[in-house]
Amino acid sequence: MRIDLNSDVGESFGRWELGDDEAMLALVSSANVACGFHAGDPTTIGRTCRWAVEHGVRIGAQVGYRDLAGFGRRFIDATVRELTDDVIYQIGALQALARAAGGSVTYVKPHGALYNTAVHHEGHAQAVVDAVAAVDPTLPVLGLPGSALLAAAEAKGLRPVREAFADRAYTPEGTLVSRREPGAVLHDPQTVAARVTQMVTDGTVEAIDGTTVRLEVDSVCVHGDSPDAVAMARAVREQLEAAGAQIEAFS
Repeated sequence: MRIDLNSDVGESFGRWELGDDEAMLALVSSANVACGFHAGDPTTIGRTCRWAVEHGVRIGAQVGYRDLAGFGRRFIDATVRELTDDVIYQIGALQALARAAGGSVTYVKPHGALYNTAVHHEGHAQAVVDAVAAVDPTLPVLGLPGSALLAAAEAKGLRPVREAFADRAYTPEGTLVSRREPGAVLHDPQTVAARVTQMVTDGTVEAIDGTTVRLEVDSVCVHGDSPDAVAMARAVREQLEAAGAQIEAFS
């Protein structure tokens, strides 16, 4: 068994620090680096890229709505053209900083509200896909299995990468429970690690109503901004390796 572990990093801004990126990058195989629209500033992003290169971790562009105040978790009613240009801009910025650090951008993943919107909103899903194809059609796109985003990526000839979430609750339909709902985010590292191991070994996860949901998973996200994020990522990695899984970036 081989599985990619990814985490959201580079989300500090100026003097405001969020997460322990250097410690997290010692545990995961892919880094979703903020591109400055939902979080991150050039110095933070550049430093994060250097750490990723040092640890041999794949760099991905985590693109989002232009919403620093809301951390990219609010829907922005942008036109398809506006959103396409915003995503192109973000990927290009990260490409420059990654290259300066001795690395490169190797995939794209939407963040927050854009990620969730692109599950069903065909226009915004297409905007992300069109932006990736315009910049570099060899870049894979990470998204929720069954989403409009991955369908549009496949139709465009891009590689879709199916993602699961370690610390998020699932609906019976296989989508993420809204963060506004109780129980949407899980906090106990051992509980989360056991869930991820079940996702990877059995291809299932327990939904918030107790039913079983089938998942096809290429990559698992461990959020870098959650409490005890590093302890959670370490527990996930240890349990996966104990179950015989090999942690490596998707090929």
